[in-house]
Amino acid sequence: MSDQHSHQSFETRAIHAGNTADPLTGAVVPPIYQVSTYKQDGVGGLRGGYEYSRSANPTRTALEENLAALEGGRRGLAFASGLAAEDCLLRTLLVPGDHVVIPNDAYGGTFRLFAKVVQRWGVDFSVANTSDVESVRAAVNDRTKLIWVETPSNPLLGITDIEAVAGVARQAGVKLVVDNTFASPYLQQPLALGADVVVHSLTKYMGGHSDVVGGALVTADEALGEELAYHQNAMGAVAGPFDSWIVLRGIKTLAVRMDRHSENATKIAEMLTQHPKVTQVLYPGLPEHPGHEIAAKQMRSFGGMISFRVQGGEEAAVEVCNRAKLFTLGESLGGVESLIEHPGRMTHASVAGSALEVPADLVRISVGIENVEDLLADLRQALG
Repeated sequence: MSDQHSHQSFETRAIHAGNTADPLTGAVVPPIYQVSTYKQDGVGGLRGGYEYSRSANPTRTALEENLAALEGGRRGLAFASGLAAEDCLLRTLLVPGDHVVIPNDAYGGTFRLFAKVVQRWGVDFSVANTSDVESVRAAVNDRTKLIWVETPSNPLLGITDIEAVAGVARQAGVKLVVDNTFASPYLQQPLALGADVVVHSLTKYMGGHSDVVGGALVTADEALGEELAYHQNAMGAVAGPFDSWIVLRGIKTLAVRMDRHSENATKIAEMLTQHPKVTQVLYPGLPEHPGHEIAAKQMRSFGGMISFRVQGGEEAAVEVCNRAKLFTLGESLGGVESLIEHPGRMTHASVAGSALEVPADLVRISVGIENVEDLLADLRQALG
């Protein structure tokens, strides 16, 4: 993060970091530099360091500077998707024979990347309950290079004490990676708590409008950021200029959106706890959630994601999803509109039969910013 923005509040950084007025026209929004190559002033005479848009593009640069400022990091990098960001990180930091500790509750695509892609390359992994610091410590061995954490986790909304796990990582001489997608940098700052790298699916809360796919890495260390940037260029799965511009636009309203997501989700979680058809509500904002105190310590508020289990098993859960009307049945999350899904058959089908398999009676909702009374009414009718 540049010194220019280090003293500013989050809301101000979200709007201004990386968003320098266009020097040619004074346009207050950075242009979309929809270009592949750049005129050089003689061989090697680059203007602003730009030569080819896989290596760097001014619109993507604006987004990457913004991401670093929001997470309080030294370097931000934007990718074509969240999984592209994860793939770059793993191939930069790992070699065959290395070992990673991953959570027992994580996004299905992340597990698939480890189990079906990275493991075939000779990198092993162990599964740990990252909500239990001792479980993480026990999973680390002499080949471990990374500890991977999601908090809140997807889809069971587990909470990991980032500062405590960072202590385990430092003691073991390994790096801590935190997927901050569910929280967003507005609600949680993993680098300030000791993480080495933050991962985002920009598709979710950062973009915020279900109209773009993207991913990001933000590092606490400049040298690690440079190493990742080298591999980003070498591997090529970069965010395009239009996608970068769309994410930048979404980020400007991140703070106000997250406030509304959290406010709506709290009211919905409280309603669900009282509903006779609901057997369990998983939301870190509830006092009875086992990670509530840690979440309250390391998060500004509790976010817009809720999972709940219903009476009647898998078929009943599927029917709740099918009966919802205002909640759109669909994968993904973090948009202004509310979504509902059945993780076991949708986003987490890839973890079936593994240590990460999710309960069959689980429903996950991404609470949008609509009027909360309308959302409550829709869930009541969906539950029956």
